[in-house]
Amino acid sequence: MTDIIINTHRLVLKGVSPQMIHELFLTKTKDEIKACLGAEEQEYERFKSMHEKGMETESFSMLFFLLIEKTSNLPIGRCGFHTWNRRHKRTELFYLLTYDIYKRKGLMTEALAPVLRYAFEQMDIHRIEALVANWNTPSLSLLKRYGFSFEGTRREDYVVDGKSENSDCYSLLKHEWQAREQQAAVRTDIANETA
Repeated sequence: MTDIIINTHRLVLKGVSPQMIHELFLTKTKDEIKACLGAEEQEYERFKSMHEKGMETESFSMLFFLLIEKTSNLPIGRCGFHTWNRRHKRTELFYLLTYDIYKRKGLMTEALAPVLRYAFEQMDIHRIEALVANWNTPSLSLLKRYGFSFEGTRREDYVVDGKSENSDCYSLLKHEWQAREQQAAVRTDIANETA
């Protein structure tokens, strides 16, 4: 897989695949890997485990983007897909900003638009789902902004500090995304005509 680079106004999104993670662990030092992935010790150990134990099967894979802030040229977060089921054309979305100083500035909103576009146009995804805690207002707002629909609550779906907690399931289908893209294009055309 060739390197995937997407530029937005304030970010460079660098694609990270299982092949890239394997290559990093085979050719770089621990400190170089942590710097490249913007990973603290715990995240480094998780990536190391992925490298050692595997990230792919015949049907499942992952692809995510490092969010590189253009001014500092530092990785500030990640956005992408795990449990990518190629056979059934579905995946689960995840996103995070590593540092509080970058939160609530619209950076994830900026990143998510091209990440969704890449999934539907390049990865041949039909369904993207996202699992989120019902108290996570910024995350819920982000999903709703991009047209994700609430499907229901998955009871005791994940473990936090040894306790099983619920997650709400949201999804976005390719034809829903395409319709929103077409509506946005029409609005842009009308705005350009009246300007």
